[in-house]
Amino acid sequence: MAHETILVVDDEPAIVQVIHDRLLQEGFQVRAAGSAAEALAAICEPLDLIILDLMLPDLDGFEVLRRLRQEGLDLPVIILTARDDDVDVVVGLELGADDYVVKPFNPRELVARVRAVLRRRAEVLALADRVASLEAQLPEKPASHHSPLDVPAEGLYFDDPARRAWYSGKLLDLRPREYDLLHCLALHPGQVLSRDTLLEQVWGTAEYYDDRTVDVHVHRLRHKLAQIDPDADPIQTERGIGYRLEL
Repeated sequence: MAHETILVVDDEPAIVQVIHDRLLQEGFQVRAAGSAAEALAAICEPLDLIILDLMLPDLDGFEVLRRLRQEGLDLPVIILTARDDDVDVVVGLELGADDYVVKPFNPRELVARVRAVLRRRAEVLALADRVASLEAQLPEKPASHHSPLDVPAEGLYFDDPARRAWYSGKLLDLRPREYDLLHCLALHPGQVLSRDTLLEQVWGTAEYYDDRTVDVHVHRLRHKLAQIDPDADPIQTERGIGYRLEL
């Protein structure tokens, strides 16, 4: 039986009730918000997933999603759209949504999508723990000791012998593979690097790594960069291909 808490964000009470009842029936905990303001207030409490309508009375769902991601919150989000519009779907996915459902929808399908997104999320977190455990066993490259550097206030700066990186003048707290990944992207600014290329360049050919390893580390890097500059998003996703660095 599920125990995850789902936040349903929609200003139509009838739709909220249908989703609420179905999720409760499936064993989920459910919270509801009828506006963007209520939704942004609700994220202060523990949640596992958000079902987000795009048409809200104060801010649209795109703006809510944008603010969630800018604040570094990586909660899974399923967007609801009343229009079967490819543009809405593409924009939502590019802003960081995990899936979408078009109104009118079958509640059983919505629950199936919720379970699928939560399952993928659990797999990513488990992989992140496994990767972190494996990396902890790897010997780190020795860091040389340098005097304080005159670090630029904008952009990325690398001290490769010491394996340290700064973003907007602030030192990043990076794990070894996070440093390697960011450095690899920075060597090819504006160029899309496939996941396979990044795996080969950063991790080599170890059998226990796969495409999701790259996604997990990119997620970590984005979070650390956003902590310094929440308005910037320098690591861009080319869906189905890989990532590029835009500064």
